[in-house]
Amino acid sequence: MIVLDENILESQREILHRRRIRARQIGVDITEKGLDDEAILSLLVHLRRPTFFTRDLGFFERGVCHRRYCVVCLAVHRNEVAVFVRRVLRHPRLDTTAKRLGTVLRASSAGLRHWKLDASEEEALVW
Repeated sequence: MIVLDENILESQREILHRRRIRARQIGVDITEKGLDDEAILSLLVHLRRPTFFTRDLGFFERGVCHRRYCVVCLAVHRNEVAVFVRRVLRHPRLDTTAKRLGTVLRASSAGLRHWKLDASEEEALVW
Protein backbone atom coordinates (compact mmCIF):
# COMPACT_ATOMS: atom_id res chain seq x y z
CA MET A 1 0.00 0.00 0.00
CA ILE A 2 1.33 3.42 -0.97
CA VAL A 3 0.44 6.16 1.53
CA LEU A 4 1.02 9.86 0.84
CA ASP A 5 1.40 12.45 3.56
CA GLU A 6 -1.02 15.34 3.61
CA ASN A 7 1.86 17.61 2.49
CA ILE A 8 1.79 16.05 -1.01
CA LEU A 9 -0.06 18.16 -3.58
CA GLU A 10 -3.28 16.83 -5.11
CA SER A 11 -1.80 17.37 -8.58
CA GLN A 12 1.06 14.98 -7.72
CA ARG A 13 -1.40 12.39 -6.46
CA GLU A 14 -3.35 12.67 -9.71
CA ILE A 15 -0.16 12.12 -11.75
CA LEU A 16 0.52 8.95 -9.78
CA HIS A 17 -3.04 7.78 -10.38
CA ARG A 18 -2.69 8.37 -14.13
CA ARG A 19 0.53 6.29 -14.00
CA ARG A 20 -1.45 3.48 -12.35
CA ILE A 21 0.15 3.93 -8.96
CA ARG A 22 -2.68 3.59 -6.48
CA ALA A 23 -1.94 5.77 -3.49
CA ARG A 24 -4.02 6.69 -0.47
CA GLN A 25 -3.49 10.06 1.17
CA ILE A 26 -3.71 11.09 4.79
CA GLY A 27 -6.54 13.56 5.24
CA VAL A 28 -8.28 12.40 2.05
CA ASP A 29 -8.56 8.59 2.09
CA ILE A 30 -7.11 7.75 5.49
CA THR A 31 -7.95 9.40 8.81
CA GLU A 32 -8.03 13.20 9.19
CA LYS A 33 -5.51 15.95 8.45
CA GLY A 34 -3.27 17.36 11.13
CA LEU A 35 -1.85 14.17 12.62
CA ASP A 36 1.46 14.60 14.41
CA ASP A 37 4.43 12.45 13.45
CA GLU A 38 3.92 9.94 16.26
CA ALA A 39 0.27 9.44 15.28
CA ILE A 40 1.30 8.84 11.67
CA LEU A 41 3.85 6.21 12.73
CA SER A 42 1.22 4.54 14.91
CA LEU A 43 -1.18 4.52 11.96
CA LEU A 44 1.44 2.95 9.68
CA VAL A 45 1.93 0.04 12.08
CA HIS A 46 -1.75 -0.83 11.71
CA LEU A 47 -1.90 -0.64 7.90
CA ARG A 48 -0.99 -3.57 5.67
CA ARG A 49 2.70 -3.22 4.65
CA PRO A 50 2.61 0.49 3.80
CA THR A 51 5.24 2.60 2.10
CA PHE A 52 4.74 6.16 3.34
CA PHE A 53 5.93 9.09 1.20
CA THR A 54 6.40 12.50 2.81
CA ARG A 55 8.25 15.76 2.25
CA ASP A 56 8.80 16.07 6.01
CA LEU A 57 12.52 15.34 6.42
CA GLY A 58 12.04 15.03 10.18
CA PHE A 59 11.05 11.40 9.57
CA PHE A 60 14.56 10.56 8.33
CA GLU A 61 15.86 9.09 11.59
CA ARG A 62 17.11 5.65 12.49
CA GLY A 63 14.55 5.38 15.28
CA VAL A 64 11.68 5.56 12.78
CA CYS A 65 12.60 2.16 11.26
CA HIS A 66 10.00 -0.53 11.84
CA ARG A 67 9.59 -3.97 10.30
CA ARG A 68 5.93 -3.29 9.39
CA TYR A 69 6.43 -0.23 7.16
CA CYS A 70 8.76 1.88 5.03
CA VAL A 71 9.09 5.66 5.19
CA VAL A 72 10.40 7.65 2.22
CA CYS A 73 11.36 11.29 2.84
CA LEU A 74 11.40 13.22 -0.41
CA ALA A 75 13.97 16.04 -0.47
CA VAL A 76 12.57 17.38 -3.73
CA HIS A 77 10.47 20.29 -4.96
CA ARG A 78 6.76 19.82 -4.29
CA ASN A 79 6.08 19.55 -8.05
CA GLU A 80 8.60 16.70 -8.45
CA VAL A 81 7.04 14.34 -5.93
CA ALA A 82 5.33 12.02 -8.45
CA VAL A 83 8.54 11.61 -10.45
CA PHE A 84 10.52 10.63 -7.36
CA VAL A 85 7.82 8.32 -6.01
CA ARG A 86 8.04 6.41 -9.30
CA ARG A 87 11.84 6.42 -9.20
CA VAL A 88 11.89 4.96 -5.69
CA LEU A 89 9.31 2.30 -6.53
CA ARG A 90 11.28 1.27 -9.65
CA HIS A 91 14.72 1.20 -8.03
CA PRO A 92 16.12 -2.36 -8.25
CA ARG A 93 16.86 -2.49 -4.51
CA LEU A 94 13.40 -1.12 -3.61
CA ASP A 95 11.07 -2.45 -6.31
CA THR A 96 9.04 -4.73 -4.02
CA THR A 97 7.33 -4.12 -0.73
CA ALA A 98 9.42 -6.84 0.90
CA LYS A 99 12.63 -5.03 -0.09
CA ARG A 100 11.37 -1.72 1.34
CA LEU A 101 9.94 -2.83 4.69
CA GLY A 102 12.06 -1.91 7.70
CA THR A 103 13.73 1.05 6.00
CA VAL A 104 13.62 4.81 6.21
CA LEU A 105 14.84 6.51 3.05
CA ARG A 106 15.69 10.02 1.94
CA ALA A 107 15.35 10.48 -1.81
CA SER A 108 16.78 13.44 -3.70
CA SER A 109 18.17 14.14 -7.14
CA ALA A 110 21.64 13.32 -5.73
CA GLY A 111 20.59 9.78 -4.80
CA LEU A 112 19.16 7.75 -1.95
CA ARG A 113 20.27 7.42 1.67
CA HIS A 114 18.62 4.94 3.97
CA TRP A 115 18.53 3.42 7.40
CA LYS A 116 17.68 -0.24 7.70
CA LEU A 117 16.28 -1.91 10.76
CA ASP A 118 19.16 -3.10 12.98
CA ALA A 119 21.81 -1.23 10.93
CA SER A 120 24.34 0.89 12.78
CA GLU A 121 25.07 3.26 9.87
CA GLU A 122 23.07 4.86 7.13
CA GLU A 123 23.78 3.61 3.65
CA ALA A 124 23.83 5.29 0.23
CA LEU A 125 22.24 4.05 -2.97
CA VAL A 126 22.65 5.53 -6.44
CA TRP A 127 19.90 6.04 -8.93
